Amino acid sequence: MSQDLLVTHDGPVLRLTINREERRNALSSDVFDGISAAFDRVDTDSSIRAIVLTGAGDKAFCAGADLQGDAFKIDPSEPYQRYANLLRRSRHVNVPIVARVNGACMAGGMGLLAMADLAVAHERAIFGLPEVKVGVFPAQVLAILSRILAPRVLNELVITGEPITAAEAKEIGLVNHVTNDLDAKTDWLISRIIDKSPAAVRRAVYTMKRLPDMSFEAAAAFTESQIALTAATEDAKEGTAAFREKRKPKWAGK
Repeated sequence: MSQDLLVTHDGPVLRLTINREERRNALSSDVFDGISAAFDRVDTDSSIRAIVLTGAGDKAFCAGADLQGDAFKIDPSEPYQRYANLLRRSRHVNVPIVARVNGACMAGGMGLLAMADLAVAHERAIFGLPEVKVGVFPAQVLAILSRILAPRVLNELVITGEPITAAEAKEIGLVNHVTNDLDAKTDWLISRIIDKSPAAVRRAVYTMKRLPDMSFEAAAAFTESQIALTAATEDAKEGTAAFREKRKPKWAGK
């Protein structure tokens, strides 16, 4: 495994740390491959209840593409490219991905943030899409950021290229929480995930990732099937029994 991405299995949490502090945790081919491999691991390891994605140090979460590396070199003969493939892969991860934004989150780093289900940011963090300042624009990031941000908010970030603060990022819905104690707030959020039904959380994440692509009628039919499947799980039966008996549930994750 490359040292560009550190992977730690911490109980029910898989922690992924982009370990390129000297390059402001810029994206590399090894970072892409490492995150993708971690997502594959979740598919076969039911002990993993959440993923935390962050950057090394306290200056940057991810500064985007490493302009001196090969992460964003495009092969025009290939219809699918590495960065977009990672965003595609994230849509099939059925445990919550939590972005721990420890510093600057720029350009391609905004795509990593957007592929997360939840986000906690340090109050010093800044966010931006500065690509227009170097003569390009954040094309691939738009595919996923446009699902999170209001059109006029996203338009301003893309067209001006100017950064925003962590407080502003929370105001526009880009992050859930802003704090000066990032570890404590991240652990607090994780604790509110892992005490819930694993089966219900997996079904919820799976469902929420698919609803935006559906018409209302398709979404209504799809959610009908999902609630029926969820109600048939061991966790649903245990949760109902625990509620009736006024005790804490013992989740099987099935």
